[in-house]
Amino acid sequence: MGFRRGLLRDYDLLLSGVVRILDVALLIGFGLLCYGLRFGEPPHRVPQDYLILILTSALMLVVLFPLFGLYRSWRGFSLLNMLGRIITAWAALFIAVTVLLWALKLSEEYSRLWMGFWALSSLSGLAGVRIGVHAFLRQMRRRGWNRRYVAICGAGRLGREMLSRVQSATWTGYDVVRFFDDDTGLIGSEVNGVPVSSLDEAGVFARQRNLDEIWIALPLRAEDRVKEVMDDLGDAFVRIRFVPDIFGFRLLNHAPSEIAGMPVIDLTSSPMEGLNLLVKSIEDRVLALLILVLVSPVMLAVALMIKLTSTGPVLFKQHRHGWDGRPIRVYKFRTMVQHSEASGVVTQAKRDDPRVTPIGRFLRRTSLDELPQFFNVLQGKMSIVGPRPHAIAHNDQYRNQIDQYMLRHSVKPGITGWAQVNGYRGETETLEKMKKRVEYDLFYIENWSLWFDLKIIFLTFFRGFVGPSAY
Repeated sequence: MGFRRGLLRDYDLLLSGVVRILDVALLIGFGLLCYGLRFGEPPHRVPQDYLILILTSALMLVVLFPLFGLYRSWRGFSLLNMLGRIITAWAALFIAVTVLLWALKLSEEYSRLWMGFWALSSLSGLAGVRIGVHAFLRQMRRRGWNRRYVAICGAGRLGREMLSRVQSATWTGYDVVRFFDDDTGLIGSEVNGVPVSSLDEAGVFARQRNLDEIWIALPLRAEDRVKEVMDDLGDAFVRIRFVPDIFGFRLLNHAPSEIAGMPVIDLTSSPMEGLNLLVKSIEDRVLALLILVLVSPVMLAVALMIKLTSTGPVLFKQHRHGWDGRPIRVYKFRTMVQHSEASGVVTQAKRDDPRVTPIGRFLRRTSLDELPQFFNVLQGKMSIVGPRPHAIAHNDQYRNQIDQYMLRHSVKPGITGWAQVNGYRGETETLEKMKKRVEYDLFYIENWSLWFDLKIIFLTFFRGFVGPSAY
């Protein structure tokens, strides 16, 4: 049995190089084109200062874009994943350019209209290149020209999970052609149309067949058997991948990493590290400052109404858990009459709660009581988007009732979040409601990106300010 080899599979580096060149050419080309459209000058008459900025930006692209994984093989990744990364990388590039101009006090020297045209047109071009490449490779795979043929060592739960994922994502270009296993009950049978052979035959099969990759999907307890299989495959011209048996764990931002030269797998980690943390911090502070400037008249009016209609302070301050569980003090406009509760007890507001003032009911229903938290964002203690901070007493209550509840604190708490725009805000009178909120929070942490943040902020205008649970 022979397999048709991939026409393009040996050209990943060439394709990556072509895309790098196209990215640089597009950024420079759109910079010159937009100057011509803005000022009516041909490209060869672009002033030296504009040309220097365009070339400097292209150099920054060469440095920044690889950090976002834009030039690695995209086999196995969706188009949306790819576009999300290009948007994030593009945003980081133009933020860096803007900061550079501000630091050098040159921002007034360049046309803002030109910068805007350049930014939007270059983003369209960069995204268009990837859409085109993705469509081209997908078409090649459909024709059988760019496929990779895989055998899996291990026909148990882990191996079948890998087969299921590959068969449900045909656009990845992988074809599983054989299973190998030690289970005599499986040998000679088929699993979802894939024949199962003895694990002892894996080495011979790899050497005699036109195979691209072998995935070892044996359980963690089979360490000795994995070594034997690796020895057997030592002289086969195939790529060998080890699939760690981690599907039984609840994972959060799982990824391979390295400690003192030793490879490790992070089962749970925060996405807010390195460049991600910088991007998130810039996003938070820029947007928070802009929003505070815009809503300052509203905040002054709200503060005056609270002061005139009830006794007590304008702001309500409560300790919550922040990033990594560190205690923070969160600000809100006071919406209840002053009252005291037993130590360690925090009673959630209920519908028609007598403690809520008339003004407070309006503020809670419209989420205007949350506006002071933008000061928390400026302090670096909260984010605009993230899991909502719960009262410490509620954290103590739910941490033992909901699996991995405290992983919500892997990022900074937010003013709005994925759970809130999906309807899980306000009172959580049942355990199931809190579980769903936590599920959405963990999904946000696992899938964080600048694009995802902007999507949540956009949806907040339509779903996040009011709702049936806002009282």
